[in-house]
Amino acid sequence: MQTEIKSTQVTQRIANLREKVMSIKPSVCTERAKFYTQVYQDNEDQPVIIKRALALEKTLKEMTIFIDDGELIVGNQSSQHRAAPIFPEYAVDWLPNEMDELDKRPGDAFFITDEHKKELNEIAKWWKGKVLWDRGRALMSQELRDLQDSAIIKATGNLTSGDAHIAVDFYKILKIGLKGYLEEIRHYHKKTDRTKLEGVKKDHFYNALTISIKAFQSFIKRYHYLATSMFLLEADEKKSEELKKIAENCAVIAENPPTDFYQALQLTYFVQLVLQIESNGHSVSLGRMDQYLFPFYYHDKMTGKITEEFTSELLENTWIKLLSINKIRPWSHTRFSAGGPLYQNVTIGGQTTEGKDAVNELSFLILDSVGKMKLTQPNLSVRFHKNINQTFMMECMRIIEKGFGMPSFNNDEIVIPGLLNLGVEEEDAMNYSAIGCIEIAVPGKWGYRCTGMSFLNFMRVFLASMYDGLDQQTGKTFCKGTGNFLDFETFDDLYKAWQHQVKFYAKKTIEIDTAVDTALEENVPDILCSAFVDRCIPRGKTIKEGGSKYDFVSGLQVGIANLGNSLAAIKKLVFEEKRISKEQLLHAIETNFEGIEGEKTRQLLLNFAPKYGNDDDYVDILLKDAYLEFIEEIEKYHTTRYNRGPIGCRYYAGTSSISANVPNGAVVPATPDGRKAFTPVAEGSSPSSGTDILGPTAVFKSVAKLPTEKIMGGVLLNQKLSPTTIQKDTDKEKLISVIRTFFTDLKGWHVQYNIVSRETLVAAKKNPEKYRDLIVRVAGYSAFFTTLSPDTQDDIIARTEHSLNF
Repeated sequence: MQTEIKSTQVTQRIANLREKVMSIKPSVCTERAKFYTQVYQDNEDQPVIIKRALALEKTLKEMTIFIDDGELIVGNQSSQHRAAPIFPEYAVDWLPNEMDELDKRPGDAFFITDEHKKELNEIAKWWKGKVLWDRGRALMSQELRDLQDSAIIKATGNLTSGDAHIAVDFYKILKIGLKGYLEEIRHYHKKTDRTKLEGVKKDHFYNALTISIKAFQSFIKRYHYLATSMFLLEADEKKSEELKKIAENCAVIAENPPTDFYQALQLTYFVQLVLQIESNGHSVSLGRMDQYLFPFYYHDKMTGKITEEFTSELLENTWIKLLSINKIRPWSHTRFSAGGPLYQNVTIGGQTTEGKDAVNELSFLILDSVGKMKLTQPNLSVRFHKNINQTFMMECMRIIEKGFGMPSFNNDEIVIPGLLNLGVEEEDAMNYSAIGCIEIAVPGKWGYRCTGMSFLNFMRVFLASMYDGLDQQTGKTFCKGTGNFLDFETFDDLYKAWQHQVKFYAKKTIEIDTAVDTALEENVPDILCSAFVDRCIPRGKTIKEGGSKYDFVSGLQVGIANLGNSLAAIKKLVFEEKRISKEQLLHAIETNFEGIEGEKTRQLLLNFAPKYGNDDDYVDILLKDAYLEFIEEIEKYHTTRYNRGPIGCRYYAGTSSISANVPNGAVVPATPDGRKAFTPVAEGSSPSSGTDILGPTAVFKSVAKLPTEKIMGGVLLNQKLSPTTIQKDTDKEKLISVIRTFFTDLKGWHVQYNIVSRETLVAAKKNPEKYRDLIVRVAGYSAFFTTLSPDTQDDIIARTEHSLNF
């Protein structure tokens, strides 16, 4: 096994390809929108699943394709790199209202031509009233629409930007090839009983699958023909041979399983690419790439067919290709996904199904290649376990030291037992991977949306608890409360008010999710993705209909730390020590702590109340109990797939709230933890910025007290360290020891690191042109710092910077 990273430089080929993609300004591509609109117009009488198959077929057969000079891995999502396709069937009405401002956005700007604006305006007219956004809203009661509009519960992204959050079965894809899927479809199609309604639906499903798989094959063959025409005309002998190899690879994998590592990686990328052409959903992930590709790599290396150097070059080319894929979101959702992430997660490490360390030579090469590229894609995750290779962990530290927020770590020691408790079979549980940010699922076995179904703003709910259910932002009472804060005689009265409110809002998140899921199932069934998820073909069902083996879903709860800190401040300073009167507290938060007295009250809240993140049971246990009120409520409900096939069909909690803490905070008045109005709330399960003053170990201990075994949607923890902290090998070993303690002894769920100084971030905000390549960890993903909106930049700058001096 390789035991160290051997190189730090990339080849000139890779440097050129990287620079080309990095230099391109994000733009908009209208090709997919035109093709889908035309097919929907011409086939209005067809079932929606057939329309979608025909639309995908037209897109894959007619969209612009190209092969860049020097590329070894081929395939493009749109007419040019970083050009985001438009998915009109999801939501397109926002475009006419925002097109003129796309290049003026404070973050995640896109450039669009006048010709494309004209095209999209015409397309938007035809889709008016027909898009997923309209259908989803129509399925909601007026109360649910009001809740969605209030921003207490937010599900905009699902209706405008798709579903996904999934990894497909790459093991099977590489084993049987696309022809194997057609044979399996034919087998089950022959058994279909069309005298029954279920059989009619299956018939449509199998027809759509056949159209889509054959279209995918044709798409790959187009690259075979293009590469063939290019190598025949290429004067440079080396380039001609490379193009010839690309053509040969595509000819094989268009029909058959790959025969070597190069072909296996190319097919893997094609699958990843086409899934993101078919569907608007993000967090389409690549699963345990070091496991399913390793047999190909090992065979080729042992037979002298491939070298480590060429393997690295292929991987690096693939990461550049992942970066070239882009997505545009309406501004309302963009703020929840600052930095334009696609969350294409690659997982390495972990254990085999026999419980042995799964780190292999390819694990090192993937880690090395991601480190050399220093890009935002892929989102690299490492599965930690107590017996993980120590040399590999040291190499992880060397990559973390580069300061671009990767890799992050998920903990087998809690995730696998958590999956087993849910009813996941042991072999499947051992094969889980990170999806998107830090959330987890079993590739090829899980349905859509292992997390991110909807966002619940905990602090809006908490404030409603203090005001007899009144939401101050809208002036509406969605849930009549148990009284006003001024009338509460004990802390228990406030806590009971929280219980009452959070249970109501927990149920409402499920009601909104049910409407969204129904709209997704009925209007935008994904066909290829369903083909590549086990049991969908035998059952004759899409993922949304219940085709997958397992179905577990998480929403995201935002403002966790603020909730704990607010509860602790009120309990200690108002009810126990009586340093602050109830009237004084209410006046202070209602006036945003203005004036001398307001600031005095704020300083008491900030400095004399326990804060989550400092290993203080007073606040940590309060937060745990308060969070459990929500968790135990959602455990009562089921997803729309219940009794339709999959195991589970239930909800669990999640804190992987991406950049939602910024827009969520922007709609929250001042809060009893001393936070000022309309500023960001805490991110993920991390402490509020600046309040974790006792170092990283204390943070670990606080986070470990959360009911992490029930938060299977992810317990996201960001840590920020100074670049000087891990420069020495002894410091790296110290950080490994800290992580091992957190994961093995405390059963922590996840951790990730930003290794960047405050000074660098401030300088980059002031002079962005000098820091084009600066990447930071935003939440469960990394982004180019200078593409972020100023409020998100400020939130990252404000995070506590720790050291390892303890």
